[in-house]
Amino acid sequence: MEIIPGIHQVDGVNGNCYIIARQGLVVIDTGIPGSGKKILSYIRNTLHREPADIRTIIITHFHTDHIGGVKALKQAAPGLKIAIHEDDAGYMAGTIPLPRYPGVRGLVVGLFSLLRPSIFPPDILLKDGDRIGGLTCIHLPGHTPGSIGLFDEEAKTLFAGDLLRWDGTSLAEGPRAFSMDMPASRESIRKIADRDFETLLIGHGKPLRPGAAAEVRAFAGTLPLQQ
Repeated sequence: MEIIPGIHQVDGVNGNCYIIARQGLVVIDTGIPGSGKKILSYIRNTLHREPADIRTIIITHFHTDHIGGVKALKQAAPGLKIAIHEDDAGYMAGTIPLPRYPGVRGLVVGLFSLLRPSIFPPDILLKDGDRIGGLTCIHLPGHTPGSIGLFDEEAKTLFAGDLLRWDGTSLAEGPRAFSMDMPASRESIRKIADRDFETLLIGHGKPLRPGAAAEVRAFAGTLPLQQ
């Protein structure tokens, strides 16, 4: 579906996948393993574009439900570039072991990691403030060390990965069970609270618009201060 002119969310992909359709295509996150077919179908049948139009895949963080379609897209468009923050690059490339999570959810993640797609050495290592595909990279550590947001100043849209959740009624923090540093995550929420954006697009959940920045500022004010 087209959320705002030129920015699409691919229907039916778990782990939201967004496509910015302008002169070329920029894909932000690619869902769980197996999502590549749906993304490619959307590009061909809804956007009426070709996979070769994909210039860049930008990954907001290394979790399996965000990199699952990378392999299929890379096979369909070998010339595209894969970008991720430098602090998550090792997890994606397989040079750093995946983290272990406690409890039952940790067992579930462990089983799910067996479905982890092939290792992908990234082409572009991002840092805070870098520009890519017309977007500004914002380093938002906490959920993972290299979690990022992507700010589209022209469209007043912020892509925030798993930093936040929005269910159509209220904002919430990203999942604590799968976040590596919750105090850092809260600081990252405060970091984006001063940005001027109308639309918030997140890794799981619905688009928040209009007035997204005001909602985030109000929510940030409810978070506990660091001790």
